[in-house]
Amino acid sequence: MATQLKQLDLICLGRIAVDFYAQQIGARLEDASTFAKYLGGSSGNVAYGTAIQGLKTGMLARVGDEHMGRFLREELQRVGVDTQSLITDKQRLTGMVLLGIKDQDTFPLIFYRENCADMALTPDDVDENYIASARALAITGTHLSHPNTRSAVLKALECAHRHGLRTALDIDYRPVLWGLTSLGDGETRFIESEKVTRELQEVLHQFDLIVGTEEEFHIAGGSTDTLIALKNVRKVTQATLVCKRGAQGCSVFEDDIPTSWQQVKLHSGVRVEVLNVLGAGDAFMSGLLRGYLNNEGWDQACRYANACGALVVSRHGCAPAMPTKLELDDYLQREQAVKRPDRDIRLNHLHRVTTRKQQWPELCVFAFDHRKQLADMAREVGADAERIPQLKTLLLAAAQEAANEAGLNGNSGILADTTYGQEALNTITGKGWWIGRPVELPSSRPLRLEHGNIGSQLIDWPQEHVVKCLVFYHPLDTKELRHEQDEQIADVYRGCCKSGHELLLEVILPDSNPDKDERYYLETLEHFYQLGIKPDWWKLPPLSTTSWQRVGELIETNDPFCRGVLILGLDSSEETLKAGFAAAAEASWVKGFAVGRTIFGTPSRLWLQREIDDAELIEQVKQKYLTLIGFWRHYRPQADSRTGGH
Repeated sequence: MATQLKQLDLICLGRIAVDFYAQQIGARLEDASTFAKYLGGSSGNVAYGTAIQGLKTGMLARVGDEHMGRFLREELQRVGVDTQSLITDKQRLTGMVLLGIKDQDTFPLIFYRENCADMALTPDDVDENYIASARALAITGTHLSHPNTRSAVLKALECAHRHGLRTALDIDYRPVLWGLTSLGDGETRFIESEKVTRELQEVLHQFDLIVGTEEEFHIAGGSTDTLIALKNVRKVTQATLVCKRGAQGCSVFEDDIPTSWQQVKLHSGVRVEVLNVLGAGDAFMSGLLRGYLNNEGWDQACRYANACGALVVSRHGCAPAMPTKLELDDYLQREQAVKRPDRDIRLNHLHRVTTRKQQWPELCVFAFDHRKQLADMAREVGADAERIPQLKTLLLAAAQEAANEAGLNGNSGILADTTYGQEALNTITGKGWWIGRPVELPSSRPLRLEHGNIGSQLIDWPQEHVVKCLVFYHPLDTKELRHEQDEQIADVYRGCCKSGHELLLEVILPDSNPDKDERYYLETLEHFYQLGIKPDWWKLPPLSTTSWQRVGELIETNDPFCRGVLILGLDSSEETLKAGFAAAAEASWVKGFAVGRTIFGTPSRLWLQREIDDAELIEQVKQKYLTLIGFWRHYRPQADSRTGGH
């Protein structure tokens, strides 16, 4: 009989919250000063983790009608999780957790879950048609701890059995969430409780797969002897039992439980240096479900599970630390050689580039991050430099009007600075635009950063802002100059990798060397790749068709996950840029342009001289921007359907 095709592979029902991870590793939670915000909660993590492993996953839970609830919904949607049954609770706040990393054995955490949204799930929230649309249902054990959520779980299980779904339980035992410890003791993982054992055993027969640590099977089986506990669990359920055994790996029990560990097969994983055990279990479950639901057998399912867990314990955070399918498969091909995943360059790059939050198949960027040029212009016409910030807000208004008229639909962007453009940056942030910000000191050579080292700059940048770094570079520069610039660019790149910001590296041949042969751009790109610098974006001047082809070959060889190239404008005429767009017409790695003075130069000078008013400035800039968008689309009418890049 043919298997009915289901819309979803899996529905996750249970805990979803916001994790706030202390960024000071080694500090007590009392002494932590800054926190990183991540998606969390065991079911939320598993929904996220299975989605990035290629499963079609849905989330059944509640979140608050506030910023944190929207954050969780958007994080899940971004990786393809179906959220139609992620209910917005108008009366309750989203749950949250504060977590710290003190040392390899100490991970303090505090649950803020008093009357929170996800614990308000009721049977009425469970839509039988939604359950029927999936092949499997995964439950978190925490939701068996409260009458309301327990009733919702039981209804979901009834629906699942009626429609032939596989059912899985992650025991997920947190004594504090069963009311067995003080509210501040979220770290304790095991306390004996006959009541909890009884309430778990009442439902274990409803599951096809039960997953837990040895301590979690201790509570499910009512014994601190793991094999006896497993035997007790076996008395009430025929489910496949997967027991996680820490750094050793895991064991799978499909039939009767043996009397000694010598008779138990161990699915071992590679031992790695532990940074953070929190979230490793959810990563393990995500990998296990990938193998289980794809019918790949327990050996392969456990390989996925152990590898996912190993990668997460070596990283900060839970959901954002989970590997994508591409990353996991790469790791499994090399696992014996990768003892420190956190330090493996290839793996970390794969994690960085396969967890990007938005795709940009085409970009038409209006660049007005100019500082020195506008200050010079104001001085030349006798205008007060204090008017430049107002000018930049008007340039943004023109950009927005042009993007609307051109129907850019998410493919619009700006480059703006904080010196004069902070208000413009604040206005556009969070609206789905590509936003770049310069870090270089204008005209500096050797390269200098304008506002201190890269780490101190990025700490207060919105995550969506792209670091734009312009370097005047020539392969024929002195060895000392090249080395100094290489070091600075490498530091900027490392800073971006650490902070999670994308990097756009703009390369311009300096005026000090009259030899401007295009081959030097190719040599420079290759040189940076050889240094291990892999910017998300390149920004280059118009090149010949042949040179663009060679740029594409360089990118494909060195970093096929590069976002692509944007064409810069300098102060070129519209006709020069049109010819440049024509030369790049067949270059799939060229994704668009980032042009400034060609668009704003003349109108800005007139406005600073008070020869045109605000409305006329906006109109003139808008028309010039629309002209360039028109040129680009003339040569790239199907830009957003082209391949090349990821």
